[in-house]
Amino acid sequence: MTSREFDIFFRRMYLPLGMFALRIVDDAQSAEDIVEDCFAKAWQMTEEGKEFDDFKAYMYRSVRNGCISFIRARKETVGIEYIPEVDEETVDTSERDARLWKAIDSLPEKCREVFLLSKRDGLSNDEIAERMGISVKTVKNQMTKAFSRLREELSSGHKPFFLPFL
Repeated sequence: MTSREFDIFFRRMYLPLGMFALRIVDDAQSAEDIVEDCFAKAWQMTEEGKEFDDFKAYMYRSVRNGCISFIRARKETVGIEYIPEVDEETVDTSERDARLWKAIDSLPEKCREVFLLSKRDGLSNDEIAERMGISVKTVKNQMTKAFSRLREELSSGHKPFFLPFL
């Protein structure tokens, strides 16, 4: 694998692998650290001449194992039987989550803030309006704008995208 190919894999897989790790360790910074460590190890192996039959599958297994090591190091009582196996559904879910968060990040700032306060934090339109110092009508308009842009962004080039929080 060339450094260019590795870079392409890194850019394509970093966020989905991060979402996968986040679901396991439930800590964004730790998930990011695990994914970065796995990529660093894979790069070192690549430089040493290691050839991967399926780099994507290798990276998901590597991240899963990194998460297990992280959990064991914290001496948590959660058994590894609760950690998802790497299968097609797990990979698809991670890739879907990554697309969703990338789309949310692309929303205009105020629109994104309103959307996250509503869907992530569970605030009502009245609470959002009060917190942000805007009218309830503006909150509703921003939510409509957010849903419209997310549907458009997530459906382009893909089968219709189901937003689980609608």
